[in-house]
Amino acid sequence: GVAGPWAKRKITAAFTDRIAVNRVGPFGLLIIPASAVQLLAKELIVPEGVDRPSWDIAPIILPASALLGFAVIPMGRLGPINFHLADPEVGFALVFAFASIASISLVMAGYASNNKYSLLGGLRAVAQNLAYEIPLIVTAMSVVIFAGTLQMSGIVGAQTETLVTIAGVSIPSWYAFVNPFAFVLFLTANMAEIGRNPFDIPEAPTEIVAGYQTEYSSAYFVLFYLGEFVHIFLGGAILAVTFLGGASGPGPESIGFIWFVVKIWGFFLFTQWARAALPRVRIDQLIEIGWKGMLVLSFANLVLTAVIVGVIA
Repeated sequence: GVAGPWAKRKITAAFTDRIAVNRVGPFGLLIIPASAVQLLAKELIVPEGVDRPSWDIAPIILPASALLGFAVIPMGRLGPINFHLADPEVGFALVFAFASIASISLVMAGYASNNKYSLLGGLRAVAQNLAYEIPLIVTAMSVVIFAGTLQMSGIVGAQTETLVTIAGVSIPSWYAFVNPFAFVLFLTANMAEIGRNPFDIPEAPTEIVAGYQTEYSSAYFVLFYLGEFVHIFLGGAILAVTFLGGASGPGPESIGFIWFVVKIWGFFLFTQWARAALPRVRIDQLIEIGWKGMLVLSFANLVLTAVIVGVIA
């Protein structure tokens, strides 16, 4: 709720030397409930020729898939409370499986809307996810090789040791420090997976109006909007667990949740910087970067990681 109506506008305005919302409540914070009431109060218009119930189900699947992903994310402790619902042995695979369900929602919305712009947005979403989900998972597998487990808590636990001490400062063995090349690859593929600039091709307003969500309004549009931002934070959570030590940070373990929130908000800040600073690539460029660049580099990283770990072991 804070990220969409308020933080997105304020952060983007700061990057582009504008003011953004500042009239509705202190610092413009009351724009959050105001926007919620405004969007939910709008009429839900169902165009002729839509394929129901697919048109109705699509906006529900998108936020649901992201919320399912958070079920296996270890978010750390806040006092006596441990924010980790489940820790299955294959949790790392599950979180990517849950996140990938979002593609089904975008395809359903685009196809069921009976609108050529929506259909183009859905098809672009499929092409983009295919091109970048494989490098994303292959790069993530290099972390699994380092950690030796698919269990989320095990991956976080493997990053708690000290990598090196410089001038009395201990640098933790976060995989972003151990393998910065993989971190950059994962970050780039993650941006494409969640559809952030410069990879927001499925909803490019200058080319396809609003893409897969063109025909949606009222509560259905809110669900798409919510799903989009929950996926950003899920992407930040996966990045934090995979490369940034999860909930680890200075201070006692009991404030780990605070560090986890700082990390995912840091990722959100990065996505908004990218939105303000980086131009959108063309669809052909996006696909070429994914298949000819990211895929090759991710497999090269995986092989190199396997060789290094094999030699060390």
